Amino acid sequence: PYKLAWMDRLYDYAEKLVQERVPFLIGGDFNVIPEDKDCHDPKAWVGDAAFRPETHDKYRALINLGLYDAYRIFDKEEERYSFWDYQRGAWQNNNGIRIDHFLLSSTLVDRAQSCVIDKEPREWERPSDHTPIVLELSS
Repeated sequence: PYKLAWMDRLYDYAEKLVQERVPFLIGGDFNVIPEDKDCHDPKAWVGDAAFRPETHDKYRALINLGLYDAYRIFDKEEERYSFWDYQRGAWQNNNGIRIDHFLLSSTLVDRAQSCVIDKEPREWERPSDHTPIVLELSS
């Protein structure tokens, strides 16, 4: 069976923080494409670890704890990506995926001011295949 032990550990820790009502965020490269609209061609990702049903289930379990996808609070549009492969003109054709996320606890979500994908670094010479997501919180 397909295992996602790191997501199980993350869930357990997040559940503890939610129960204790601790304001927190989890951010980084989750390697999870949450929805079809978060990838250029969903059919091309079927079977990939980032798009497997088990991966989606684990991600949704985090959301169901009461966490919020910070980027989707502010932008609900399709074709918003944080990763583009180096091959086949993925960047130039915007054939990307959104796999980098900030998840906010309900005790922190009201402090979210903005969350944007900064595509500029992807245009630099020899860039990463990921580009930053920038989250702004009020104090």
